[in-house]
Parts: sequence; structure tokens; C-alpha cells
Amino acid sequence: MTVGFALFLPRNIRFGRGTAGDAVHTITALGRRPLLIHGANADRARWLIQALDEAGRKPWGIGCPREPDIELIEQGVILGREVGADIVIGLGGGSVIDMAKAVAGLIPATGEVIDYLEIVGGGQALDAEPLPFVALPTTAGTGTEATRNAVIDVPSAQRKVSLRDPRLLPAAAIVDPALTDYAPANVTLASGLDAITQVIEPYISCQANRFTDAICRDAIPVGLQALVRLMDKEDAAARDDMAWVSLSGGLALANAKLGAVHGLAGPLGGVTDLPHGVIAGALLPPVLRANRESVDGRTAARLHEVEHWISAALGCGAEEAIDRLAVWSRAAGLPGLGSSGLDPSSLPAIAGTAAGSSSMKGNPVVLPAARLVQAMEEAW
Repeated sequence: MTVGFALFLPRNIRFGRGTAGDAVHTITALGRRPLLIHGANADRARWLIQALDEAGRKPWGIGCPREPDIELIEQGVILGREVGADIVIGLGGGSVIDMAKAVAGLIPATGEVIDYLEIVGGGQALDAEPLPFVALPTTAGTGTEATRNAVIDVPSAQRKVSLRDPRLLPAAAIVDPALTDYAPANVTLASGLDAITQVIEPYISCQANRFTDAICRDAIPVGLQALVRLMDKEDAAARDDMAWVSLSGGLALANAKLGAVHGLAGPLGGVTDLPHGVIAGALLPPVLRANRESVDGRTAARLHEVEHWISAALGCGAEEAIDRLAVWSRAAGLPGLGSSGLDPSSLPAIAGTAAGSSSMKGNPVVLPAARLVQAMEEAW
């Protein structure tokens, strides 16, 4: 029997080298007073600022120098309201795009940021239509250009949670792989492992469907092989592949959920300063191992497929693929969880917090708290 499903997608997706050159036409068709959110280095956004200025749409700009927290979101909302912004642009990595997405949703809203956050806040629905939002990712990782949630750090609660609303999907996602060219190796590795995790977890998710299956079945082997190539040398074709895998992950997680890797990553991200991609990459092998021990039937068959795809990319046997992925990631420069100075005695509490996360609901099996602790220890 075919399982029914509903799809949540950006209104317009443009993918391919050179598509960023047409971004101005898309932006000017959506608004007249743009607010541009960029990374810590505004010079990397200079090309878009100049192009918008020439088109008579000079943007107001604000930087996102870290993973977005409530303070940064509030700064963006205040600026957007002061200048009367009617469109928000996110040009940067996943953190930048998450911030832009949240700001676009909250500028018209009447409440405080915390009122709309899940778990630690009021969890209220946005009470006004979000501003149009255009995403231009410069890393291949989170796929947030295709999702309906923005991840926000809440330091007072020591965890990351989501602002979630179907109307937060971008009006346009412009995915130009050229914007990711020559990204630093550590960024490429961590974001790439996150992208791969975000096509593996929806594929084995208990909420997988035909749409997400088709995307993930193509993207998993493509991403594994492309990331291995990029860790050897700069490769434009591999950058193209990773940008596609990242977009695929966003489309998949928005429509089938994730799993225990991301269930743990939320609370871990709230108590460490490790980038999200590092946490996801470190946790992927031990969580795959934990799931393999517990599942059967359809999910076991899918995990077996994943093992074969890993083995093909790393040149090893399928039976050792998960262990080899962990070894390869560390050899390529991925830090472990222990590099953050995290106290091992805090792991049981983190596992308990993770059990209530939205992502954990997509895992193919309920993993006991003790097994989640073991997975984090194996990622140390």
C-alpha cells in the first residue's frame, strides 16, 4: 500500500552555475526595500550589494557572524522594521540563511521572538504573513534554503530550537554551486557530512515517502563520492554535486523528518561551540551503528544500501563501511565531540533532552537513552 504524503517546497528553485547572476531580477520582482543578511565578512556580499544598487534597490545589510541566537534575530528584526524592509535576502552559509528566514518571518509579527519558538518558547504560530525571503547558499550543507524552519540558539536554555512555519519556505532558492567554490577544507568537510546525513536520515526515516526516497536514493552515493573527491582536491563538478545533495537534503528533511543524529545535535549545539556540521558528521557513524543493531525489515534493507554506497565511495567492504566512514572523517580533519571540552558526565542529560526533539520522531526506531549516550561516547 502506498503511504500518502504532503509536500512543502519553496515556491521557486533555481539550480546551476551562473544562476546567482540572475538573483537581482528575482529580488526586484519581489520587493523594493531589501534587507540583506550576510556572513561576518560583508565583502563577500559586495557583488550582490552593487548589483542591487545598480538596479535601484540598494539593500540595508546586517552580518551574521555566528550561528544565530535570539540576540542576533532581534537585531535583524529591529533593523528591518526601522527601514521598512519588504523583502529579506540571505547570502551565506546555513546560519546566515536561518537568520534571514527567521527575520523575514518575525518582522511583521506582533510578539517577541521567544513567543514563536518551539520547546523553550510559546510555540505560537506566526500571527502575520512573513516577508518574501530569497536564499542564496554559499556552502553545501544544511539545505535550509528548502526548509520551513529556522534553527535558533537559545543560550538561556542551552539548546537550539526551531522557529517553524510552512510560510517560512523561501519565495526563491537560488542554488549556484559556484558560490561554494574554494570553501575551506574544514567547512567543506563539516558541511558536506551534514548534507550527507540529511539525505541518509530521511531515507531510513519512519516517515519516508516516495518523493523523499527518489531524492535520497540518488543523492546519497553522489554526495559520498563528491565529498571524497573534494577532500583530495578542488573539483568544480564535485562542488556541483554537493550543492545538489545539500538542496536534496533540505527537500527531504522538510518532507520526511531526520533522525537521532539531528535529535542529539540540537541539545549538543546548545552546550558546545562546535559547528553543527561537525556534530552531525561525528555522530553519523555511531548512530548508523546503533540503528543497525535495532532495526529489521525495510529499514535494515535500506541501511544495507547505505553501507554499500559508503563502501563504494571509500573503497572498502560493506561490512566495515560505517567504521571506515568514522576513521576517514577523522583522518580528513573532523573533530570529535570531545574537542569541545564537553563534560562526559553531561551526556545522560543531553540524551534525555534529545528524546523530545522533533528530529528524533523521524528515527526508524526508538533508541534507549543509554544507547544514545553510547553513540555520543563513540563520537568523542
